[in-house]
This record gives sequence, C-alpha cells and structure tokens, in this order.
Amino acid sequence: MSMEWETVIGLEVHTQLLTKSKLFSGASTEFGALPNSQACLVDLAYPGVLPVMNKEAARMAVKFGLAVSAGIAPRSVFARKNYFYPDLPKGYQISQYELPVVAKGHLDIELDDGSVKRIGITRAHLEEDAGKSLHEGFGNQTAVDLNRAGTPLLEIVSEPDMRSAKEAVSYLKKLHSLVTYLGICDGNMQEGSFRCDANVSVRRKGEAKFGTRAELKNINSFRFVEKAINFEVQRQIELIEGGGKVVQETRLYDSDKDETRSMRAKEEANDYRYFPDPDLLPLDIAPELIEEVRKGLPELPDAKKQRFMSAYGLSAYDAGLLTAGRDLADFYEAVAKESGDGKLAANWVMGDFSAALNKEDKAIAASPVSATLLAGMLKRISDNTISGKIAKEVFEAMWAGEGDADGIIGKKGLKQITDTGAIEKVIDEVMAANPGQLAEYRSGKDKLFAFFVGQVMKATKGKGNPAQVNELLQRKLKG
Repeated sequence: MSMEWETVIGLEVHTQLLTKSKLFSGASTEFGALPNSQACLVDLAYPGVLPVMNKEAARMAVKFGLAVSAGIAPRSVFARKNYFYPDLPKGYQISQYELPVVAKGHLDIELDDGSVKRIGITRAHLEEDAGKSLHEGFGNQTAVDLNRAGTPLLEIVSEPDMRSAKEAVSYLKKLHSLVTYLGICDGNMQEGSFRCDANVSVRRKGEAKFGTRAELKNINSFRFVEKAINFEVQRQIELIEGGGKVVQETRLYDSDKDETRSMRAKEEANDYRYFPDPDLLPLDIAPELIEEVRKGLPELPDAKKQRFMSAYGLSAYDAGLLTAGRDLADFYEAVAKESGDGKLAANWVMGDFSAALNKEDKAIAASPVSATLLAGMLKRISDNTISGKIAKEVFEAMWAGEGDADGIIGKKGLKQITDTGAIEKVIDEVMAANPGQLAEYRSGKDKLFAFFVGQVMKATKGKGNPAQVNELLQRKLKG
C-alpha cells in the first residue's frame, strides 16, 4: 500500500450462541439436520404465534460483556429490522437497535512489534439469524433451508480502530479465542458459527475525516479476511488515484478469484424501518444475574497466558500459542501437571502432538493420545529411560493405538542404554572399525565428531544416551 494512505477497518462479527434452542422458539439449533426439519411455527412466522425470549442467550450476552469490560444494559429493547429476502420468513429480523444489551467494551491485541493495541467494542446485540439460500445443485432454482432461522446470534461491532488487515485478523483471532473460552460459541467458521463483515475505507495520511467505506460481507476464514481487506484497500486507492470515487456499498469476496465485487448499495438504518417489536417486552437484566455470571466466568486467555508464563516458565510466544484455544490450553496444562515438566510438555504439545492432529484433521477431543498417555511418555524422557529421538517412535506407536509408553518401550526393547561400560564398548568398536577417520579427527578435523556420534547411535540402534555418548566420545577420541 502507498505510504500516502491509511486504512481504516471496523469489524462486525456474527457469533452463533451455543444455546440448545432458538432465540424465540423451542426449536433445536443442532447443526447438520435434514433441511427444514428444525423450523417450527414460530420460526416460519405462522399467524398467531408469539416469540418467547431465550434466557440462556441473555446470560451468554452478559458473559461476553463482562469479559470485554463493557457496560451491561439493565434494560434493552428488541426491534424489527425490515427487509425482504427468501430465507427470512417473517419479512423482518428481530434484532436490537437503539438499546443493545452490551455497549462500550474493548479487546487488547498484540502487534508484530510486541506492543499492545486496544480495539474498542461499540456494542454487542442479540438478534435472530436468517435461514440459508442454497444455489448449488438445483439448476436455475434456489432452495431455502430454514433450519438456521431464529438461531441466536450475538453481533459484536468494533470501533473503526484497526489500521491494517493484519490488525483485523489479530482482533478476529482474539475474539474467536474469547468466545470459545467463554463457552458461548463453538467458533466453527466452516459451519457459519463465527462469521465476519468488514467495513473498509482509506484516507490520506493526516486526514481526520473517514473515507467512504465498503462492507465486505460474510467472510468465514481468517485467511480470507486478510486477503479480502488487502484487495479492497488496493481497489479503493487505485480508484481514488484514478480520479474516481468510492461508493458506499456491500461487496462480496470471491476467494477463487481473490477479488471483491459489488453486491448491492449499502443500506442505511432508515432503509430497514426499525421499530420496537410489539410482541416482545424489554429485556430486563437484574444486577443479581450480572453478579452470578461474573462469579462463574472462566479464566480468560490473557490471564491464562500470564499464569502459564509464571507457573511453567514458558516464553510469551509459547504461552500465547498454547492459550489461543481453550481445548489446547486445558490439554497442555493436564500434560504439564502430570509430567512435571512444563517446558518439555509445551514442546511436545506444540510440536509432534499438534502436527499429528493437523495431519489427520482431528480435534483434540478425538485424539488417540490422551494427556495422561503423553505425560507418561514425557516422564520416560525425563528419567532417561528413552531419548527424545526414540520418544518419537513411542509417540507414533501410541497414536496408532499400541498402548502406553511403558508397554511400548518394553515390547519393542526401546529402553535407552545408560550403562557407561556398554557405551564405551560400542565406542571402542566404532573407533577400531574407522581408523582413517580416527586419524583425521586426531589431526584436527573436529567436524568428524558428528560422524562418530552417528556411528555409535547407529550401533546402539538409537538407544545410547545422547549426553553420555557425547561425553564418552570426547574423552576417548582424544586418545
């Protein structure tokens, strides 16, 4: 991007709440059911039906508000947002407009240089989701699945405080981590549980007035958010520098072509003809409920990161990676506690364990290696029963379901050789078998030391204790 320009970004994130039933009906919110099998008469807007507020959704909104240090409105109001779309049975969406349940909070993100930037959260309001229009597999027709209609959403609106696509992704990841920690959203972006609209504009450096913004709609991955914003920023700059003007509109990001394209002119609030929903009473939240929710808040990512650094001696970087998701943090802590070695546990959880999960696209809950199994193996590294290299073989066997570390080590004869006499005997045999290399080493070719280490480890089938092998070799090779 040209140095003359500054990017201004605000995000609207639609977070699908983990309630068992919908926001205003008793229909199930479970994902993956047959189309239109989870849409009841209330969701379908039959005459004479009335919405009834889901109390658990309100509790989840309060939980989020407290976690971002926001104000919780003692009284908030639901409104009808009127627009027509085939997957909106009522012809309006029940949302909150003038009086949202959560307002004026913040989230701190870490920038590339290690500094912390505070991103303001303007509001978070409750609303029902629309259904889903399906365009593929139906020829020239569009099908409508109303299972999602009425599912509770918390729409989280940031201030326009982000100045690059990287900052936007950083904020989005932090928000994703927070809502999953709180247990109010599963964060599944592929299923649409966590999706983002990005408001993007540019202005010349030094200008106070915001430029005309474009809204990029329904982006469902961190990578696509970054790519969509970067494309849109460049598009707007080139348009202005070419003598054109940016118009306020809604645009879609096409990931196949890596471009944004116009969808429709951006609506203003008056286009939606908001008015208070006459079928719903104001949402009153008692101070007692707020205090009850506050006392039940889990340890949040930032606090957990600091604790991991102090309790387990981790670097800020490692602690940040391990606390990015609650499942990973819980798994790591279980391994660290059971193994008694926080740093070794961090290396294995972030390394081989995470790699194995990624390779098979498994969630932690589906891992064949439990925290107890992994901790048991790490204990055998710590007490020198096996080396780090042999541990990889043990881990692969555990992953394949062959039992625990002790059983695998015994069955496969993988116990590390720590007997000094046995290692010295192998070293003597290696030296005798390689007189030329021995002479060269003793004449000053120190790089051959690695050759002898390799030969000894090969002779012991990788079971020689590496520290002992190195120490004994250094002594014996000198003659």
